[in-house]
Amino acid sequence: MTLLVDMDDTIEDLLGAWVRGANAAYGTGVSYNDITDWNVAKAFPGLTWEQVYAIPMRPGFWDTVDPIPGAAEALERLIKAGHEVLIVTATPFASVPEKTAYLFRHFPFLTWDQVVITGRKQLIKGDVLIDDGVHNLEGGAYRKILMTAPHNRAYDAAAHGMTRAETWEQIEALIGEWAKEEEKTPAAESGAAAGGKR
Repeated sequence: MTLLVDMDDTIEDLLGAWVRGANAAYGTGVSYNDITDWNVAKAFPGLTWEQVYAIPMRPGFWDTVDPIPGAAEALERLIKAGHEVLIVTATPFASVPEKTAYLFRHFPFLTWDQVVITGRKQLIKGDVLIDDGVHNLEGGAYRKILMTAPHNRAYDAAAHGMTRAETWEQIEALIGEWAKEEEKTPAAESGAAAGGKR
């Protein structure tokens, strides 16, 4: 299958680094779990949007971001199992150099050919999208895995055709199940039968 994989808060902990950076810069005491809205600035009522959103744009910010546990190992196994993995990220142009350098440093088995930068993920063709942003999953013509984050905990994933996952272990298991289902489809069976006659 073709797996479309979000970057921020799906394979790396952008939010955790963002909160730490803002607290250090402005003396605030916001916690990771206080971010209950996609607009991170809402958790920092004493700061402007510009102040909050300046944090991840600062030089060196990406050196403070930790990978999500198990993400690299799971992606590498999925690629070895025959799946195509594309990193699909919406990111400001100015952050692309540091962000992609981070990606290739922590996920060295990926290449530039596997990176798609877009704010319109529904236009990208794939079998599965794994993302923490519900707006990226809604309306897409793919199976949808919602990576749990503080800002989406109250969202009813199942009611919107999404499967919620907390860890990469769960995601890898789901993809394994779906891949087996794909193998059992009539198209796959007829192809196998045709191959057997040759």
